[in-house]
Amino acid sequence: MALRTLRSTARAYRTARTTSACFASEPTQKPDQRGYMPPNPAHGTLYPTVQELTEPRTSVLLECNDNPGALHEILKYFWKYDINITHIESRPSKNESFEFFVDFHATPNAATTSALLDNLKKETRRMLVLDARNVPWFPRHVSDLDVVANRILDAGTDLESDHPGFNDPVYRERRVGLAENAMNHRFGNPIPHISYSEDELATWKAVYERLETLLSSYACSEYLKILPMMKQHCGYSADNIPQQADISNFLQRTTGFQLRPVAGLLSSRDFLNGLAFRTFFCTQYIRHHSMPLYTPEPDIVHELMGHAPMFADPDFAEFSQEIGLASLGASDKDIERLARCYWHSVEFGVCREDGQLKAYGAGLLSSFGELEYSCAPYRPAGDADEYPELLPWDPVVAAETDFPITTYQPTYFVAQNLADAKQRMRKFCESMNRPFYARYNSNTQGVWVDRAVALDEVHVGSRRAPPAPERLRRTALAEPPALRCAFRRRRALARTHGPPRVPHTRDMRAHAGPPSSPTDVDD
Repeated sequence: MALRTLRSTARAYRTARTTSACFASEPTQKPDQRGYMPPNPAHGTLYPTVQELTEPRTSVLLECNDNPGALHEILKYFWKYDINITHIESRPSKNESFEFFVDFHATPNAATTSALLDNLKKETRRMLVLDARNVPWFPRHVSDLDVVANRILDAGTDLESDHPGFNDPVYRERRVGLAENAMNHRFGNPIPHISYSEDELATWKAVYERLETLLSSYACSEYLKILPMMKQHCGYSADNIPQQADISNFLQRTTGFQLRPVAGLLSSRDFLNGLAFRTFFCTQYIRHHSMPLYTPEPDIVHELMGHAPMFADPDFAEFSQEIGLASLGASDKDIERLARCYWHSVEFGVCREDGQLKAYGAGLLSSFGELEYSCAPYRPAGDADEYPELLPWDPVVAAETDFPITTYQPTYFVAQNLADAKQRMRKFCESMNRPFYARYNSNTQGVWVDRAVALDEVHVGSRRAPPAPERLRRTALAEPPALRCAFRRRRALARTHGPPRVPHTRDMRAHAGPPSSPTDVDD
């Protein structure tokens, strides 16, 4: 018999205890399947307060006779001593017995805990008090993202010699100022307003107008529904770069997502952890004005045109948070698997609408060349003659599928729709060997976990990259730079007739290194 999870039983005992000191009365609002519930201070909540997020836990393994009512005889003592169960699992054992794993709120050496354990010993064949599970450090409250936001792997000011703005002192100084702005941002503070220069506005306009002509044909219906709202409420237009503060406020009102400034590249673990709190780490700089249709890193065109609108869709928001919650405390191997799922969906996902391919991934929505290449039914498209391979969206397959970061994707995973993509991702996350079950509470902006965990040390305030093996590697085979679109390997959103060595329009990706020929446009 497979492992059987009894969260519903534990929840029934928890909600029935009206005298519980940990939980208030059940709210009239109902959370979704992952615990997201729009804030409503007028009601109580079934979830812990911020102070209770780190409340001590005790875990025990109990072996009981396989008799009717055996579980009831165990649980009655938790009721008696007013101790809250957070997680319970059962599995068959040998000799006609069952084993129960029970995790509950209590300090191991407290008087009530001792009394509970004494009674459990009498009611069971065997009882074993378990040590807390050691897991990599993870944020427990949205304010903890201040710890990881500055653990950047590549600063936004670190321009390589082939960067279009490398020899422009004004552009470099601008990048330094924006990076400092992001590094100084803290939870609870508003995102500062940025005044964009004429060159920056002209760059935005060139890309915006080029993308707008293709988005109407190849963007998914959710994106096309949301973009007019972004124009109305956030100031999206060809002549105006929207402020991240306005976008963040709009997203919070619609799905509870928010933007947080970041100065550079984060590790996959840190970036995904932010999604668990419905927080998207967002750059603030824009590509160099000399080449408006080319970017060597993720800039605000990619973030604001590709990512931000999709976070206003409830299914996409839950889909993204699903990946984030699964990343909390995950092993390095599972982080790699989740990062690949992220790449093949949030960055380069497509779906079918009335038999036609439509893009919902930000890497496609912000790149007119690959947008056309991935979705157009004709060839050539995106300056490419071949068709990509199309596979049905399956996170199990996507998690093991590597990808190139310097060419168009040879394979795209096609979902039936965003709701289907979300449900499949949820099932995949539930099938993972996760160290605990995590749930987000929007009222407290904290994460609740169902069992005792011991967190590895984190260097608070450090700007250094995390130690190996978590350090982001420079290939797509390990902890992929997918999470910031692998832009440090330089991605060309497009090339125009600018430099003499690029004689025709290109929106392609080729091998790494300084461009030296028409095919050397790097990603």
